Amino acid sequence: MYIVIFRARTQDLNQAYYETANHLREIAMEKYGCIEFVSVTENDEEITLSYWPDLEAIQNWKKDPEHQKKGRELWYIDYQVEVVQVLRSYDAGSLSI
Repeated sequence: MYIVIFRARTQDLNQAYYETANHLREIAMEKYGCIEFVSVTENDEEITLSYWPDLEAIQNWKKDPEHQKKGRELWYIDYQVEVVQVLRSYDAGSLSI
């Protein structure tokens, strides 16, 4: 499993932003196989974690024509993307590392 970490400085997060973000989340999950999307915004900072089964799914998502259409123009001052591979995952119910 892979995680895409998206960090951005934002501007003018209006209703259109939230509607677009929800629409894109649905596309990522339904069309490209995204497993989970978690996003947090505080002041002008946004961090989004998206979970993916493989690198091919991430590449296909990146190429989607709707994916990056408005973000750069309207809502993001700048951003950074990191792709990381999950080596181990556990929760409070399974404390062994």
